[in-house]
Amino acid sequence: MKTKYAIVFICIVALVIIEKESNILSRVSDKLIQRQVPQQTPQTPLDYSNTTQNGSLTMLKMLLSKLTAVKLNYSSLSEEQEEEELDDSGTYSVSGGHKHILLMATTRTGSSFVGEFFNQHGENMFYLFEPLWHVERMLTMASESNNGTVLAGIYRDVLQGLFLCDFSSLEKFISPPPQDHVTPALFRRESSLSLCGESVCSPVIKDVFERYHCKTRRCGPLNLTLASESCLSKQHHAIKTVRVRQLDTLQPLVEDPRLDVRVIQLVRDPRAILASRMVAFSSKYQTWKAWAQDGQVPEDDEEVKRLKGNCDQIRMSAEVGLSRPRWLRRRYMLVRYEDIARYPMQKAEEMYRFTGIPFSPQAREWILRNTQTTREASGIYSTQKNSSEQAEKWRFSIPFTLAQVVQRVCGPTMKLFGYRFVDDEKTLINKSISLLEEKLFH
Repeated sequence: MKTKYAIVFICIVALVIIEKESNILSRVSDKLIQRQVPQQTPQTPLDYSNTTQNGSLTMLKMLLSKLTAVKLNYSSLSEEQEEEELDDSGTYSVSGGHKHILLMATTRTGSSFVGEFFNQHGENMFYLFEPLWHVERMLTMASESNNGTVLAGIYRDVLQGLFLCDFSSLEKFISPPPQDHVTPALFRRESSLSLCGESVCSPVIKDVFERYHCKTRRCGPLNLTLASESCLSKQHHAIKTVRVRQLDTLQPLVEDPRLDVRVIQLVRDPRAILASRMVAFSSKYQTWKAWAQDGQVPEDDEEVKRLKGNCDQIRMSAEVGLSRPRWLRRRYMLVRYEDIARYPMQKAEEMYRFTGIPFSPQAREWILRNTQTTREASGIYSTQKNSSEQAEKWRFSIPFTLAQVVQRVCGPTMKLFGYRFVDDEKTLINKSISLLEEKLFH
């Protein structure tokens, strides 16, 4: 009798293990083929009350055989994932299913321009421009903003909700609060074709002012319920943000089995970033302007320390991505703005290949139309650029003294990304001397 119950107990344990392994197998399989698995028909519970000892032994053999098969299948799937090869561009190509693209950058790296590569994809893409602006704005004066870990967690959770087409987490940070999920206050709404589409365009409401109103059609305040429905109808989703500081904080987002996340980290020469910020954010960079006039920069100043901290964060995120930890394999790509500026179509093709999304004719046309333009159209925040000219423009606006400071405090970052140092002002302004090493990032 004891032997009988022992065998029955082993059978139950084996069933639990099989169920657990099957769930793992199912998740891995779903991740590979990116499709919804139909709900399983409920199984009739097994009745052990009348099982004989011989019957129990037979059942145990069957269960162990099934368990072995599950483990073998799981192993083969894991090996299939591990054995995917790099394509000619040095990035992984994975096709099919829903994709979730996170364009991760810092200010003045050309992220608005590069974001348009995905915004202009067409009807299958739902694109959001800087939704985390609302989170940062609300928490700037709050105690949470002093805790980088807490802030990073909030950013990640809001991104997760948005990738799942759930705007409720973002609504909590929009000020003034949306009324019945309707808001005229969403930051840069007009920068998302998805949020100005016909299905999201509600009737105009008299006397309601919307600062970032749609330019392509007259719409009323943004109805976030309609935005969510539009999002759910799209196959692919992309978000552009300059507010995620550390790549490793995104691990739970990337590992979410409901998503298929691809992270593109966009970087730029730190000297160019400083030069651009001094123009775009003039009032915040008065100290740097004064140093440019004086020719003296106190390297223990908080502004210099902040510059170093920003460079270090960018470099550390890239080091995490380039080290290819298991959770980021086939999910991370590093792109230099300078390479995009020189070869916009080629780099766009590589990014699309990396994401596994077809490179649409609409996106190609937009890139052709917007990478060669007039000087009048190339404003500070414009997405219309003579791209190759833009890549070198900073060299004539930043004083050599400030370039030296950047080279000292951001040296490791510049070396990692392949930016050459200059030893004198003559070299800095000599456009025939390239400050960019030819480099592939795998």
